[in-house]
Amino acid sequence: MDILYSIVRFFVTGGAFMYPILIVFAVGLAVAIERYITLSMVTKQNQEVWAKIQPLLSKGEFDKAYKMTNEDESTIAQVLNMGLSLQGAVRRREDIEIAMEESMMEIVPRLEKRTPYVALASSIATLLGLLGTIMGLIQAFTAVANANPAEKADLLSASISVAMNTTAFGLMVAIPLLIVHAVLTSKTGDIIDSLEMASVKALNVFSKRSRRLAEERSESGDDATGNLPLGAGAPA
Repeated sequence: MDILYSIVRFFVTGGAFMYPILIVFAVGLAVAIERYITLSMVTKQNQEVWAKIQPLLSKGEFDKAYKMTNEDESTIAQVLNMGLSLQGAVRRREDIEIAMEESMMEIVPRLEKRTPYVALASSIATLLGLLGTIMGLIQAFTAVANANPAEKADLLSASISVAMNTTAFGLMVAIPLLIVHAVLTSKTGDIIDSLEMASVKALNVFSKRSRRLAEERSESGDDATGNLPLGAGAPA
């Protein structure tokens, strides 16, 4: 009970700037929770889809993989679907790679959406805390200007102590939000790395498949030519 009373007293004596800081904290926390849940769901969906598609790619069952990615809305399915749609239609690996990178460019902004607002909330909370302290100090010096000289030191120290509450509260809000922003940024980076890894693995499978088909065609052509007698078709 004493702790709760101390918290309430700390907040009330901090002044008017404590309320904007509290609002900033609520907004930043709401964004952070929404982003964490969304990124966690994206990670889980990507892992489940990749676990199903990877065996199909290894077996060369590209039609089944394409159908699966075409019916799925996960980010990894969108990237792989772009590559699978061009597999066999183009010869160069670079063409498929460019198409998958284009898909990545559409997905990455969605993953990073609203995450910068958490860092912005942290900065705003710090600045509001400093502003509240400065305004409190101005009011404190103004109040003691006409006070009894014997009481000036006590009044000034008490006013400064109250004014510093806003800085303390601003930092108490800013530090957790900054840590959460780092966690969200790391989580987003992990998802992007996993998408790039999946795209590279898919490209390697496509390249191996193309080389194997080219070798088979080459061997078939050599056999057909080898069956002809040397000089056959030449004039006698």
